[in-house]
Amino acid sequence: MKQVYSMLADYNRWANRRLYAAAGALPDADYRAPRGAFFGSLHGTLNHVVVADRIWMRRFTGEGPVQTRLDEVLFDDFGALSAAREVEDERIIRYVEGLSEADLATTFTYRTIVQPKDVTQPLAPALSHFFNHQTHHRGQAHALVSAIAGNAAAPSLDLILYQRETGVGLS
Repeated sequence: MKQVYSMLADYNRWANRRLYAAAGALPDADYRAPRGAFFGSLHGTLNHVVVADRIWMRRFTGEGPVQTRLDEVLFDDFGALSAAREVEDERIIRYVEGLSEADLATTFTYRTIVQPKDVTQPLAPALSHFFNHQTHHRGQAHALVSAIAGNAAAPSLDLILYQRETGVGLS
């Protein structure tokens, strides 16, 4: 199971780099314009993913910034947001690499944010949610890039493409 999570952690970084390269090529006004997405703009959506990743990483590790709002804009500057994304992706990779198969079977307890309550659950399903959540919002961001600049401007983020490019998960 750990091998799958290691692949997803590296895929996450790969996909984020591709998405941020596309987002960084957009005119700033288009990048920030409200577009009806759940977090408003492409900028709001990319900030949300960093916020959520920090929330989950703090739950997993007990370390990192405390985030109290899912819609918080952590970084107004795209360059600073992009740098924070890189830092968070490396943190995720290091965390997953430090896990053992036994760790994945343990439970942990955390407090939810929107309707605060304590939840105890096994780590492995929570990690699955974590990576699925990233993919979900990257898909929204990808759709926003496509709407702003056309399909040709939106890079493929398919896991199978990552696997073909890196060889991870093909053997």
